[in-house]
Amino acid sequence: MSQGGAIDIIKRNGRRPSEAFELEKLHKSIMAALLSARTAPGQAESVARAVTRDVSEWLASRPEVTSEDLRRVAARHLKNHHPDAAYLYEQHRITL
Repeated sequence: MSQGGAIDIIKRNGRRPSEAFELEKLHKSIMAALLSARTAPGQAESVARAVTRDVSEWLASRPEVTSEDLRRVAARHLKNHHPDAAYLYEQHRITL
């Protein structure tokens, strides 16, 4: 998976340096939430690809976003496909 122009992700609370957006990293985190919600691997892959595509479209006109905004938008799109996985995805940062 690749992403066109460089998009900077501003890390949580600005405490860590920003980093370039990696579509594959987003895909893997969505896959992890789906598999944790006991989604069949094939279905998880399909949903993760759809969500990363939707997020990529959202990112297309933005040169930078916060990691919180990225997580919020990804969770919103994931919720359309799998509410339980979306809940796990949203809660991941809170429980760490």
